[in-house]
Amino acid sequence: MDVTRRDAVFGMTASVASLALPSIARAQANARIVVVGGGFGGAGCARALKRSDAKLDVTLLEPNRIFVACPFSNEVIAGLREIDAQQFSYDRIAADGVGVVAQAASKIDAQARKVMLGDGTSLAYDKLVLSPGIDLNFEALEGYDQAASRIMPHAWVAGEQTMLLRRQLEAMEDGGLVAIAVPANPSRCPPAPYERASLIAHYLKTKKPRSKVLILDAKDSFSQQRLFENAWREFYGDMIERVALSQGGRVTAVDPKTKAIVTEFGNYTAQVANIIPPQRAGRIADSAGTVDHTGWCPIDPNTFASKLMPDIHVIGDACLGGGIPKSAAAAIAQGKACAAAVIALLSGKTPEPPRLTGVCYNTVAPGYAFSLAGHYQPRDDIFAEVEGNASPVDAPRETRLREAHAAQNWFKTITAETFG
Repeated sequence: MDVTRRDAVFGMTASVASLALPSIARAQANARIVVVGGGFGGAGCARALKRSDAKLDVTLLEPNRIFVACPFSNEVIAGLREIDAQQFSYDRIAADGVGVVAQAASKIDAQARKVMLGDGTSLAYDKLVLSPGIDLNFEALEGYDQAASRIMPHAWVAGEQTMLLRRQLEAMEDGGLVAIAVPANPSRCPPAPYERASLIAHYLKTKKPRSKVLILDAKDSFSQQRLFENAWREFYGDMIERVALSQGGRVTAVDPKTKAIVTEFGNYTAQVANIIPPQRAGRIADSAGTVDHTGWCPIDPNTFASKLMPDIHVIGDACLGGGIPKSAAAAIAQGKACAAAVIALLSGKTPEPPRLTGVCYNTVAPGYAFSLAGHYQPRDDIFAEVEGNASPVDAPRETRLREAHAAQNWFKTITAETFG
């Protein structure tokens, strides 16, 4: 079955079977469930748990009082959207009866079933769900650290870094070079760096047409490459240049003092340097003992239980999930499916295997977008893509315009569903 237009609008969803939430045994009706991380996955999971049974004691731990969404943040960088359109509070989630605690989880005591908080207090739990997102692996790139990111922004966590990169583009003189360092997979939203290059090129073409965009890539190929490259030729001519891994594109070091970027085959100096470092699971996942040698969290795809700490469930970008992408849409679907699994386990039942369906949109110019959709389900102990559907390479402009509208509707839907 192909992914339908309704799937495209609603993004990543879980199947009806996997979201059929069983009633909880009376002994577990007041079970204490703590969800760590208030992104799309964690917020969606907490909300699904509470809506399934109001008697559940659900607590969402998130130190930030305002969530800043990564999808569409590339449009903010390019001046096509304002940052406040990306910001969402947790007020509606709290109104549903979820206990929203504006604290960071500092440590997990799995044996005692407690989450230690930054203020020294703790929360006891019967079930724990981790949705910690990513941490940037600064140690993997020589010369790049938190201080360097204030000069050569990564903008891979939406918010202050997003606006810093935008201000640097606005301040750059016409004729400057914008370099984007792209890490190898796995990483958050693999197509996003190429969408970013596209929208930055749109800004430059409009405001500073003698400027260039240079993509220094730690990969030889990337998702939907033909669609991106065809659009680049159509819209931006030779404004965008990409140096692939086999051409020496992998960045090995940076010098924030000179904005120099070192690759295996040569050095570059950019007026604006967007350095996206390698990533790993959020640090609290490591504290919980759920991270393996890859830096990510292997899970049982049927229940989202950690393979290393089976009493802890892990969802979202932190997962080592096989074929399912690290994306907002995937996190939302995993959050809902994990809620169903947790409730089944509390009821003494075996969870139904989840089937996740979703779509990812990429915008290369205003009114021009394409998508990649797929179905994912457990197979051989990981999530496998069992069916996929990509935008055709030769689609007419009208199709790209429809997809651009669908992308806008998708974002409105997932943010309203999760935070509204």
